[in-house]
Parts: sequence; C-alpha cells; structure tokens
Amino acid sequence: MYDFYCLDPHDDEADLWAFRLGLRPPRVPLPGKVATPDTRPLPSAGHPLTVEVLDEAWVDGVPGGWSAQRVAICVLDAHNASMQPADVLAFVAARSQWNPVSTESARHWRRGAPVRVQEDGTWELDREHDAVWSARLAVQDRIVAVRNRATQRIDPAVAEASRARAEEARQANAERLASLRRVVVHAFPIGTPEVVVLLDVDQHEIRTFVGAEIAEARRHLAEYDVIAALDVRPLLRALAFEPGERRLADLGPPQKSKKLNKQGRSLKITTSLLIQGSCGIASPLAEEETLRRHLHEGAQTKLRRRLEADAKSLFALYQYGRLHGAVRLRWGFLDEWIPVPWVHRDEPTLYKLKSRARELKVGLDVVVGTAPGWAEPWSRVREAFAEEDPSGWRTTLVDELGLPIDEGEVQMARVREEDVELNRQVIKALE
Repeated sequence: MYDFYCLDPHDDEADLWAFRLGLRPPRVPLPGKVATPDTRPLPSAGHPLTVEVLDEAWVDGVPGGWSAQRVAICVLDAHNASMQPADVLAFVAARSQWNPVSTESARHWRRGAPVRVQEDGTWELDREHDAVWSARLAVQDRIVAVRNRATQRIDPAVAEASRARAEEARQANAERLASLRRVVVHAFPIGTPEVVVLLDVDQHEIRTFVGAEIAEARRHLAEYDVIAALDVRPLLRALAFEPGERRLADLGPPQKSKKLNKQGRSLKITTSLLIQGSCGIASPLAEEETLRRHLHEGAQTKLRRRLEADAKSLFALYQYGRLHGAVRLRWGFLDEWIPVPWVHRDEPTLYKLKSRARELKVGLDVVVGTAPGWAEPWSRVREAFAEEDPSGWRTTLVDELGLPIDEGEVQMARVREEDVELNRQVIKALE
C-alpha cells in the first residue's frame, strides 16, 4: 500500500513559498525608496565630535549597547567644555528615550577613566584617552548605519499607495473566490463508489446518484470550481474524474494525532471527532459496517438517507473551517484549534467580518451553538457586536445585552447589510 503525494498549486502556503523562492513576482510592485545615498564625508576620528554629528548619529536614539561612560564622552567631546552632569543628562534625554547616564554614573567609572569629576562637580574630558578615540569611531559607525537605513526607508505616500493597491488586489481576489462554485462530495465505498452524494454549497441542494447514475454525477462535477470530500483525491480517482486545475479540499483531519502526555499516549484524530468538537453533531458519520449492511441488504433508501446526513455533517465542518480558518478539537481536557488548508487568507473569516463590522459601525448576524439546521440555517440567528477588549489587541463578540459570545461556538456569521444601508441613508440625509 503506497501513499500518494502531490502539490496543491492553489494552496495559500504554496503560493507564499513560490514568492519566497523567486518563482513568481510580487503581486504589488515594491514601493520606491525615500532618499538617495548620503555621500557627505564621515566625521574623522582624529577630530572632536560636534553637536550636529551627534544629532545625526542619534537620530533614532542612543544605541542600546552603549555604556554611560561612552555617551558622556561623546557629549563632552561635542561641547569642548566641562559640563554639569544634569546638563549632560538633558542633552541626551532630548535625543533619546533611553538614557544610560545618571548623575551617579561617575561613581561607577574606574580610576583613570577619561571623564574626571572636578571639585565643583562638573565633568571634564581627557581627550588624549584611548576611550575618546574609540567613542568617535563608534559614532562614525553609527552614522554609517543611520545613512544606510535612510536609503531603505519607504516614502510614506508611496507606501500608502502600495498598501491601497494590495488591499484592492485582496478584495478582488476575495470576490473571485466567493464566486467559485463549490460542492461537497460523499460516496460509499470510496474505493469503488456505488452511491455518490453531491451537496451544492451555494445552491444548498443535495443530489444522490446510485449505480449507473454515477456517470451523471461525473458530468455534474465538471460544473464546479471547488470540490471538497473525505480523501478527495482517491475518491476522484475512483470516480475516474480528472480535477484538472480545480481546487480540492480534503476534509480529512489536517492533523492525524495529538500527544496527550510525556509517556507517549496519543489521541487519534478523526473527522468525526473534529465535527463533534466544531459543530456539536453527536453522531456525524455512520459506521462503515452500518453502510455495508444497508448496501448488502439492498436498503437503498436507508443508505441514501444516511449518506446524505453524512454529507450534511461534512458540509457543516467545511463551512465552520471557512468561517474560522480552523476546526476545533475537543476531547476530555483538550480544547484546541487546528488550522485547515482549504481556506485562502483573502476569504472572509470571522476575524475579518468583525473588523468589517467595526469599520462600518454595524452589527453581525450570527448562529451560535450546534450546526444550523439544513432546511432553515438562519432560523437561530442572533445579533452580535464586535467590541475591542481593554488591551486593544483583539476584538470580542458580545450580544445585545453586552454579554460575551464564545466565538468557537459561532457556526455562521455575516455583516448586517440592512444596518449598512441604514447608515448610508442617515449619512445621505445629513448631507
């Protein structure tokens, strides 16, 4: 028994690696640089520093690795005079948020240091000390680094234009992905299918083909752009259907097992386990023995109903993964997320829907709990709002009463378009 491996050209990560390896150009042209190289001569280590030289060297602040003594040397050398410690501190503080110098710094300098404390408390620099030469070279190196970084900085206007173009490209790709026709396929047995179920994701329709009707199922498969199924590639081979450039989504577990403890005990992850954890369906997929018994007894009605129910469970998992970008593994003490490969980064996940709702200042329609019913999926709809948590790093969903909603329990979500239209009418009236 051999495993077959192939590269999915539509996979988001494969596309990213193609860019990293130089196999495709950037989708958005790189923005231009803000400045040409600075060709002015560098300060010489044989001459004292100046305030202008330090301003250039410390334009981004004092380097983190510099000692208090080196910083004091630079300030005293640039002023060519003795200075009060407070004045040295003020000079540095005006140019850097990080200041290693304190009024007590001189107590920690060794005997023979280049900075001497005078009787009146001022600091005086011995310019013949080797540390002064070293400090000037460090300033020189710092200026070289500052000038090199300046040539790599992006013009803010150009960067904003590039960001806008990238956002337009993402939006266009999201609309293209949304227009793709999708189907969930379920068959039994997978190796030699005798019953095939096609679930149209967008039309919300199910068609079942038995025996000789499977030839018609192949014809219908050709109408779709995205095909999702358990063991999708072996199934299509068994159906003698060549997918070509269509997108394929394997609904099998993205991760096969989970280590439970240091003793090596592990949990085998199955599709049924992921459907239970994500969608709350108690018995998502029929046992193979049950299906074989129905097939052997010729109980086609029972077999069709069971396979159609299984297809609905796979559809619920597929939609959950599209909404969250991951599926949920819940078993005993485990409650973890497993990313799924069938979601492109440009598709509208729950995170993006929340961001969109906050941007438009509208609510969201959500279905929370177990997978929605097949006949009326929005029958349990609730209104939710995306709010920023106190840390400002993430948004959370709350209901009409302000109570938090467990986002892992959200099965469906959409921006409330009626609120968007109402806002537009209000803005138009105010104008």
